Amino acid sequence: MTFDYSITINAAPSKVLAAFFHPRALSAWWDVEGVVASARPLGPYAIEWAPTDARDEVLGLLGGIYHGTVIDFRPGSSFFVADAYWLPPEGEPVGPMALEVSCSNATVENGSGQATILRVAQRGVDDSPRWLRYYEVIGADWPQALGRLKDYLEHGQGIWDLRGY
Repeated sequence: MTFDYSITINAAPSKVLAAFFHPRALSAWWDVEGVVASARPLGPYAIEWAPTDARDEVLGLLGGIYHGTVIDFRPGSSFFVADAYWLPPEGEPVGPMALEVSCSNATVENGSGQATILRVAQRGVDDSPRWLRYYEVIGADWPQALGRLKDYLEHGQGIWDLRGY
């Protein structure tokens, strides 16, 4: 099971990657309520969402915790999380899986500033109904989340939240 999305964001690659680790940034664009994430090899990557009010017929309540280990982190370029699991508010965990996030330089249309092509890919190895539904639900949410990340970095507080990155 795989999903793979790319988006161009008018921001420096270092700021785009920082938005995956910075608690205020994650809260703003991914609606995360708790974060323990370290941008370094063997660092934790654990993010938590509040349980949803709606119940999925296969997965139950959505929200919960996604956690794994940062295996590789390359500043301004990429990071890789392995041995990742989603722990839903109820029911069995889904995993293991891997998350790969990479940035490459893009041409800015108006010639000012920096632009980044962000690529997010997640992979897992199961074909049970629970896994299939997980990838269907989460895969459908990533494009909207990446759109919120783009808006956050280009027009929102992201410019100020991530100073120094």
